[in-house]
Amino acid sequence: MSDQTRSQRLITNAMTIDVEDYFQVSAFEQRFDRSTWDQQECRVERNLETILALLERHGIKATFFTLGWIAERYPGIVRSLVEAGHELACHSYWHKRASGQGRDEFVEEVIDTKKLLEDIGGTPVIGYRAPSYSIGAGNLWAHEALMQAGYRYSSSIYPISHDHYGMPSAPRFAYHPIEDSDFLEIPITTSYIFNRRLPAGGGGYFRFFPYAFSRALLRKVNNLEQQPGIFYFHPWEIDPGQPRQQDISLKTRFRHYLNLNHTENRLNRLFADFQWGRMDQIFLSSARL
Repeated sequence: MSDQTRSQRLITNAMTIDVEDYFQVSAFEQRFDRSTWDQQECRVERNLETILALLERHGIKATFFTLGWIAERYPGIVRSLVEAGHELACHSYWHKRASGQGRDEFVEEVIDTKKLLEDIGGTPVIGYRAPSYSIGAGNLWAHEALMQAGYRYSSSIYPISHDHYGMPSAPRFAYHPIEDSDFLEIPITTSYIFNRRLPAGGGGYFRFFPYAFSRALLRKVNNLEQQPGIFYFHPWEIDPGQPRQQDISLKTRFRHYLNLNHTENRLNRLFADFQWGRMDQIFLSSARL
């Protein structure tokens, strides 16, 4: 084993899945009104079964940031992921961006969805991820609201520039956003090439860049900075057979459908090339879980 590989293996990265279906993504929110969600072909259950089998094959435990809407309709798959040893965490109920909610609405949703997930999964829910990474400079009060609701960490900030989200001024690695508190914000991973900050944590970027490029960015974070990476993907990203939406912009079509047929194979390689674990077990003291 090379020194580089040995160094890499010392770092356990966090594997996370944002549990939502294709019609619930923010880019489609004008096309699929929430009142029509029950009328859509829901494919998340079969995709999650594929993901759970893939993780089991590689011996990986992951964190599933789960919509309350999904958990309420598919409680069996939620219980399955908990029984398999994965972490159950919150991704809101309706996939409403935190930045589009007032404090009272946000507080009510994160409390109610936490209780719903805990009742279904039979396990504490201590992690939260805002839809579309929608905690940023304009609503940092959300961290205090989450802490008061009983969450111990958030993974809701992406420290990049993007037309829909991002807070480039945020720290790149886990930090305490509330003074005199153990509450953590754990940003999605970024790396640098030629002094330019680039996304290295998955999603559409993982489908856009060649796999070798994504692997190189994560290796740089592990080997040179000795930091764990945070990777995420969605169940619909392994599903090239999902219903195709025609009346959408070229940019949305490109972002949503690019390389869906390659994602599962790329994940297989990623799972084998790095060491992976749950968010809570990597970032929180085991004595306090």
